[in-house]
Amino acid sequence: MTEVDLKGTVTLVTGASSGIGAAVARVLAARGSAVALVARREDRLTELAAELTAAGGRALPLAADVADEEQARAAVERTVETWGRLDILVNNAGVARRGPMLDASVADWEQMVRVNLLGTLYCAHAALPHLIDAAENEPRKVADLVNVSSLSGRVVHQGSGVYNATKHGLNAYSESLRQEVAGRRVRVSVLEPAAVATELFPPEVRRALVAQTRPYERLSPMDVADAVEYVVTRPPHAAVSELLIRPSESER
Repeated sequence: MTEVDLKGTVTLVTGASSGIGAAVARVLAARGSAVALVARREDRLTELAAELTAAGGRALPLAADVADEEQARAAVERTVETWGRLDILVNNAGVARRGPMLDASVADWEQMVRVNLLGTLYCAHAALPHLIDAAENEPRKVADLVNVSSLSGRVVHQGSGVYNATKHGLNAYSESLRQEVAGRRVRVSVLEPAAVATELFPPEVRRALVAQTRPYERLSPMDVADAVEYVVTRPPHAAVSELLIRPSESER
């Protein structure tokens, strides 16, 4: 199957300051897409934008908290104002907190819901009109909305119930939206990576998770970025609606 070139396209990536988001930005910029980098940490976005520009790409750092609807919408609009279109949205921003339900921090629950669910909804709502417009025009005659979910959207474990709930909700939303816009050549895809070596969990949680599981090599952010690249470079008639990615030695 022939891959589709990304030259002339515009991508917006949330959670782009590190991990999966930064890796996705690097991969898609190398493929020729102009990339808007959205996250809260402006210093990291500026560094990444300089790196991509030095390599011959086009990058726009946009410091924003996607859990704030106005900031999410402004990031989308700034992207379109700068480059005139939006072909690909990668909703990658996310937070994870673990712990028992009893005596849990309600603030942690609220943060996960705001970022993992509402942040994705806000960005998608703002981007959809532009994605529909892009799907009607060159260069690809198709647009992509990629939601980075998790294996936790399929499998539930003790201690991560609210995180599981946000990812199950994200998967359900993605499938409903896919059905809604499929006829307009907007492909909605959900990626479900398992254990990835990123900053998603706080350091103490990452250490505890490693201690609780049999040692194995976790996925790298680039492994997930490669999957995003695969999804958005399919020919217009082909859509990858759901993709589960596990470490080869993982039992979960």
